[in-house]
Amino acid sequence: MSTSTPKTIRWGILATGLIAQTFTKDLLVDPKTRNVHSVVHTVEAAASSSSKSRAEQFLKDVGASSSAKAYGSYEELVKDPKIDIIYVATPHSHHYQNVMLCLEAGKNVLCEKAFTVNAAQLKILVKKAKEKNLFLMEAVWTRYFPISAYVRDLVTSGRLGKVTRVYADFSMSMDPEKSFADNKHRMVNVNLAGGALLDLGIYSITWCFQTLYLTQPKESRKPPKVMAAMNHFRTGADQQTTILLDFPRSKEMGGNAHAIATTAIVVSGDPDEKGTAGPGARIQGDKGEVQINGPICRPTKSRLILQDGTIEDKEWPQPGPGEGSGWTNGFGGDVNAEGEGHGMFWEADEAAMGLIEGRKEGRYEDLEESVVIMEVMDEVRRQGGFKYPEKLESTEYPLNLD
Repeated sequence: MSTSTPKTIRWGILATGLIAQTFTKDLLVDPKTRNVHSVVHTVEAAASSSSKSRAEQFLKDVGASSSAKAYGSYEELVKDPKIDIIYVATPHSHHYQNVMLCLEAGKNVLCEKAFTVNAAQLKILVKKAKEKNLFLMEAVWTRYFPISAYVRDLVTSGRLGKVTRVYADFSMSMDPEKSFADNKHRMVNVNLAGGALLDLGIYSITWCFQTLYLTQPKESRKPPKVMAAMNHFRTGADQQTTILLDFPRSKEMGGNAHAIATTAIVVSGDPDEKGTAGPGARIQGDKGEVQINGPICRPTKSRLILQDGTIEDKEWPQPGPGEGSGWTNGFGGDVNAEGEGHGMFWEADEAAMGLIEGRKEGRYEDLEESVVIMEVMDEVRRQGGFKYPEKLESTEYPLNLD
């Protein structure tokens, strides 16, 4: 497509919470600020399950066009004929029901991670998307960052040699006993599919998979063996989980590769939030390693260390409108520097390009891989003795979860 005629992709936003606000503010940043010239994003509508007025306020807060429609139900949103794709931003407990609603209505979907509560739900969504010839992708934003492309290239180019080991941790010291004293917060509430694994641990697993699984030829990829240990919060949700993954790989690639993925809400991998404690992820080959610094969901620095003495430090700032724009974004109580995007526009660009090119899934985490990752998390929970309430694990549709 000519760079002079960008294609406009019209979005609907399903849910109006914190992650939806961060995503939508990023979505509306001019793509040219990140050297993307083939697509422009607009927000056609947003829906809140609680009230139309909440959706109206959301659209004002994110800077959407005055022509954007506000809906007081998800059912109304999915019927809007002007919407090309819907971003699902509800808690993962509700993803199966919400995504199925969108697919049944003939809408393409970008669904926030974790995709579903279990693999059985995801397999049904994948089947439905294929039946309807619709685009479906998990919004694992980190996969689409330039730093992720750089690291994957280090692996596939052989610069690290044969990569056989990965460490990845994403843990936050949240003091759950005090912070979540009423047991209702989504991080520990099993009725919202809470716990460290599905919310934080998926990032640790993501770094293991995108370096040891995605980097293999597609026909060679096999699911890893899983060994896991889990500590539980009083609600039953996991508060600390450690996973060992054994990835089958060819002898030419160095044989089986091991990955250790850890996550917790009771300890932090970055106590002072300045990186003093070291990298959040290390990808190691027989010629060297690359270290990922900053929270691994949104890393800002990398360090390449090779046996030949090479040390390459790189910084990976997020683009955006820039200083002097008066524009800010962030997540929760954290606000980024003026004019600095959060980084969620990269996944939006990927979804948009999928629609333009006629693809039905993401390039850097296809639906097959998403299913394998959900199966890994299912097995981790099985070994940890952690089941969600029956209605959350159910594949019945429609099912009222509230």
